[in-house]
Amino acid sequence: MKLLTGNDLPTGDVVWWTGNGWSRHIEDAADVGVAGEAILQAEEGARRVNVPYLIEATLTDDGPRPAHIKDRIRALGPTMRPDLTLKPADPNAGSWVI
Repeated sequence: MKLLTGNDLPTGDVVWWTGNGWSRHIEDAADVGVAGEAILQAEEGARRVNVPYLIEATLTDDGPRPAHIKDRIRALGPTMRPDLTLKPADPNAGSWVI
């Protein structure tokens, strides 16, 4: 199966073509088959999505599964762990200005 993916223009979120529009959930993705390239060009031309591209996938019991590891990671959503993000500076720590 072939899936169409890209990034939402306003948010940058990963989105998947559903057959009627875009979803942030790969479970909603539809097989675009041979029409994929035409849909890609129409959606990119209409500026509804940024840098759309076609990927290979297989249909599993849990929904579509991208063939390439990069796309499987994209399908999982944000990969940044909240506990590893930079914490705001402690205002009581002061700052050194030279």
